[in-house]
Amino acid sequence: MGAQSAGPLVVGVDSSTQSTKTLVVDAVTGAVVARGQAPHTVSGGAGKESDPRQWWQALGEALAQCGDAARQASAVSVGGQQHGLVTLDAAGAPVRPAMLWNDVRPAPQSERLIEERGGAAAWADRFGSVPGPAFTVAKWAWLRENEPAAAAATAAVRLPHDYLTERLTGEAVTDRGDASGTGWWASSTESYDAEILAHVGLDPELLPRVALPGEAAGTVHAGHLPLPKGALVAAGTGDNMAAALGLGLRPGRPVLSLGTSGTVYAVSTHRPADPTGTVAGYADARGDWLPLACTLNCTLAVDRVAALLGRDREAVEEGGKVVMLPFLDGERTPNLPGASGLVHGLRHDTTAGQLLQAAYDGAVFTLLQALDRVLDADAAPDAPLLLIGGGARGQAWRETVRRLSGRPVVVPEARELVALGAAAQAAGLLLEEDPAAVARRWGTARGAEYEARPRDEAAWERLTATLADGEPLLRR
Repeated sequence: MGAQSAGPLVVGVDSSTQSTKTLVVDAVTGAVVARGQAPHTVSGGAGKESDPRQWWQALGEALAQCGDAARQASAVSVGGQQHGLVTLDAAGAPVRPAMLWNDVRPAPQSERLIEERGGAAAWADRFGSVPGPAFTVAKWAWLRENEPAAAAATAAVRLPHDYLTERLTGEAVTDRGDASGTGWWASSTESYDAEILAHVGLDPELLPRVALPGEAAGTVHAGHLPLPKGALVAAGTGDNMAAALGLGLRPGRPVLSLGTSGTVYAVSTHRPADPTGTVAGYADARGDWLPLACTLNCTLAVDRVAALLGRDREAVEEGGKVVMLPFLDGERTPNLPGASGLVHGLRHDTTAGQLLQAAYDGAVFTLLQALDRVLDADAAPDAPLLLIGGGARGQAWRETVRRLSGRPVVVPEARELVALGAAAQAAGLLLEEDPAAVARRWGTARGAEYEARPRDEAAWERLTATLADGEPLLRR
């Protein structure tokens, strides 16, 4: 064990696309006493798929790396990648590999479902979100159409975190946070929607029970993992909901996550229903809501531009009026799936550093535009932005966010926020406390603080105009 613990120990799990991470945490102080990590593989090609059994294997390996600390844990919770379609047969074995969130083959099914059930505004009103290709309902529709034998053999449908929770406990349980990304859990009624399930030919008996916030999924019954039998297992949640718990978010506190893709979200007490589909109106893991918008092109796109220019990613120069919209992979927010990168305003005196800065500006601009839709009208316009993800460590990212937002910025020291949030959920269950309050006591959002700079209105206006004027090109 890495550090001495004052209180009982809990385990937080982050089962992501590429790996499973585990943290053993002191439930009282938040001190991390042990950690482990094991990789997964994802298939290449048109589909993005993984065998769920390797997530279970990776969980065992990651827990084994935690040594004795894991064997002393009193509670455990799993945060997992959202939207994935896990199909199990009558014996509980996978019928086929899981279709992951970033598998976009169901795009035609997604479009058809939106059209068949009253359009985007009707979906947003009823389900809180418009079901893009990532959503589980589109994946199930794709499976029925393309692999009818696999669909017919399916005796249980789970999300990635549900699969692991069920193998830990023997109980079929999910939570409202992860369920809100399926497209068959209606935020308006906080329950599975019988009409849409009938429409896509999915028997509700195949779905897990949705646990209430603070309710246990069960206890550890799987004997061969290095966890004590009988330890409490929380309901778990989706990765974004776990990260929000990990930061102990209060309503109206905005988060910008700068990873390969970018996300912006905040906890809200109002149920979101964005008819444009920009904002996914997720539920959070506690009983509130988690409106979230995602951009496809974030650190990956800016790093690509830096590589093309032969420059270090920090080698930016201010000044110049060049504008770049770095939509190198199409874009989800704004919804321009066929877009490519657009550069406007290039001059003889434009430098490579200014061009690189323009790439940062374009990526941050799309996230901040989405933030305006995510935040409630009553959220404070000068609330500090919590900057997380790999990009938050970069000075160029941080300074661009300050310059284009006009808000103060805080970069939390805590890194493994999904696993920390799962640990906070486990600690909340064990101690009968609000998990977000547990995370606040742990001080997970503490970090370097940067005061507000005046917003660069001229750059904002150039970006707004280029996006509007360039739309016909971006839609081609």
